[in-house]
Parts: sequence; structure tokens; C-alpha cells
Amino acid sequence: MDFQPSDGQIQAAYKLAQERYAALGVDAGAALNTLKTVPIGLHCWQGDDVAGFEDPDRGLSGGIMATGNYPGKARNIDELRSDLDKAYSLIPGRHRLALHASYLDAPCRIARDQLLPEHFASWIDWAKTNDHALDFNQTFFSHELADDGFTLAHADPAIRRFWIDHAIACRAIGASFGAQLGEACVTNLWIPDGFKDSPADRLAPRQRLLESLDAVFAKDYDPAIHLDAVECKLFGLGSESYVVGSHEFYLGYAISRQKLLCLDAGHFHPTESIADKLSSVLLYLPEILLHVSRGVRWDSDHVVTLTDDLQAIMQEIVRCDALKRVRIGLDFFDASINRVAAWAIGARNACRALLMALLEPRELLRRYENESDFTSRLALLEALKSLPFGAVWDYYCAASDAPVGMAFMDDIRDYERTVMSQRI
Repeated sequence: MDFQPSDGQIQAAYKLAQERYAALGVDAGAALNTLKTVPIGLHCWQGDDVAGFEDPDRGLSGGIMATGNYPGKARNIDELRSDLDKAYSLIPGRHRLALHASYLDAPCRIARDQLLPEHFASWIDWAKTNDHALDFNQTFFSHELADDGFTLAHADPAIRRFWIDHAIACRAIGASFGAQLGEACVTNLWIPDGFKDSPADRLAPRQRLLESLDAVFAKDYDPAIHLDAVECKLFGLGSESYVVGSHEFYLGYAISRQKLLCLDAGHFHPTESIADKLSSVLLYLPEILLHVSRGVRWDSDHVVTLTDDLQAIMQEIVRCDALKRVRIGLDFFDASINRVAAWAIGARNACRALLMALLEPRELLRRYENESDFTSRLALLEALKSLPFGAVWDYYCAASDAPVGMAFMDDIRDYERTVMSQRI
């Protein structure tokens, strides 16, 4: 059993932390009140290595790969929901879930261009029971019509039409989520289309993608129930030399069509941070979707840790006063560790980084900057790194009935022993 502070110790540490932050003009209680209103979107595909329930024996393709064979992964919808329930119990706050179209609940395989809201009815019931809002993703990979690496930009108009119809069907499903749950669903579009080697024609696939997207988005939905996002990528497995849906392509498309731009922290060059992009994109778009992941060299989907990059992303959201304009979701899939722990670790780190940003003395920092007192600005930013944000976080967890410190791992070990280890 790891050492855990008592309630009295947590309260005392929080009181001292409040005083430290108050000396800089920061109200720690107000920061926590804001934090609990910001949902983090968990992603269903971490729980079963992106297999889904359409045809889990087919295997992954289309630039998707999960590595590792840690025992106990979810094999069906009931197991996946059980794992999600456990993960949510370990994360303070009220959070969302992002589904992929391949996670339908149907007695037989349904063609992707024939998907209907009824194929996700049990997910809506689960979300209502657990007070979760749902987001959605079209599934453009692991399918026989995507095996050559092209979908919406395919040269064959019949294949292109199939994927257009799939995307249209998914938008209708997303709208049904929003209507039934009372919170707008974001349906995110990412395609694997691209070339492994240098193409002879970079323009034509992008022209086809542009036409396909306009066909997909021809129908308007009430933004109170449904929003669309488009997601860019620098490269993928099988598209190392050329991705049709590049950052420049989707930035232009999102601005010209007023769609949400999805920025994935692992979809850019390893030295490129999405934090710096937020203030620019927010000038042109009403909302942004984030996929918070952790890039390691050229792999983009590691469990989120409390890195400088993560902190910079959350700082920029808060500094831009954009908490209501930036939707934060996770996107990673690690099969080498306990999958429930991956959710909990990643989501708790996202919340911790957001809390650190909310505890910044923003007015004081801006005053120094506006007075060209860059020395004091630097000194204060460095001093903040040793302030006791951890005491505020522990208090937030305790007040939210979520485990404090490493106690969440006790719950995970027990769940692994009693539930996950029985999956043979």
C-alpha cells in the first residue's frame, strides 16, 4: 500500500497552497471551480487496441497500429464499458467519451455506409446512465475498401462514394447523440489517404478530397446538437511521403467552411508544438478540437504525461480565455501497459496540466509583459514551477471522491486481479 495523506493533511496542505497562490493574486478555489466544468474526452479505442466490434478479427490497417500484448484487454462491449466505468471513477470531474464508428452494437456486420443511430442505441443508454456526453469519429481504416490507403481521395469514384456515404451516415449518428443527450456531439473526420513514396501528382488527390468533403458536409445540422471537425496529419504508416489531408489543406478547409479544426499533438513534426497554433486558429474559427497525445520521435500515440508540451497547450487555452472554445480529447493507444491505467494516467495528467494553467497569475504576468519587464516575467514563470499545485490537485481529487496520489493504482491492481485477469 502506497503512503496516502490523511484528510487532515490534505486540508492543511491545501490551505497553505491557497495562501501561497493568493499572495500572487490567484484564487485556488476559483481555479478548481473552473476546472470541474472542463470535460476531457476519453477515447474508446484505448480499451481494446482499436479493434472495435465490427470485425475484430480482421486486424488493423490504414496507418493504425497498436503494439504490445498486455493481458486483459476488452473483448466485447460489456467489458469495454466496465473498463471505462473503472477509468472514469479514477478521474475527478465529469468527462466525455469519443466513439469510433467501428464500435457499433449490432448482431451482425453492418456495411459502413449503412450505419444508423439504432446501431449505437446501447451506447446512448450507457451515456445517459453515467451522465457522459458522446463524441463520434468516422472509421476510414481497417476495411477492404481502404486497404490501398485511400478513401475520400480515392481515384475510383465508386469507392469514393462509399466513403462519402459512410461519413454522411456518421454525421447523422453524431447528431442523434447530441439530440438525445442534450449536448452537442463533435464528429471528427480523419482519413489515412496518402502515399508511402513521393507522388507524381499531389494536386489531384486534394482536389478529390475537397469535392468529397463538400459532399459529406452538404447537409447542415443545428450546432446545438452537432459539430464537425477535420483532422490533419504530417505523416502516417504507409503515407510517410505524402498525406492528402495535410495541416495546410485542412486549415484552409476549416476556415473556408467554418468547421472545427482538430489539432492532434502527435500529428506534427516532433519539434513542433500545437500550443503556438491555438491563438492563430482561434482568430479564424469559433471552436477547435484537440487530440491530446504524446509524440515520441515519429510515433504519435503514447500515453499523455505531464510534459512541457502538455503544459504549454493547457497554458495557451487558458491564456487565450478559450476554455469554452477548445474541446479537449485524448488520443493514444498503448497495448504494452494496463489499458485502464493508461486512460487514468493520461486523463489525470491532462487535468493536472489544466489546473497548473488555471493557477497562473495571468494578470501579473501580463502586467510585466505590457510594461516590458521581461525579467520579472521570466522570474515569475520560473518561480511558479515550485509552487504547491500538487496540494491543490490532491484536494480536488479528495473533494471529487477520486483517489489521491498513487491510490488510483491500488484500485487498478484490484480491478486487474478480480476482473481483467479473468479474460482468457
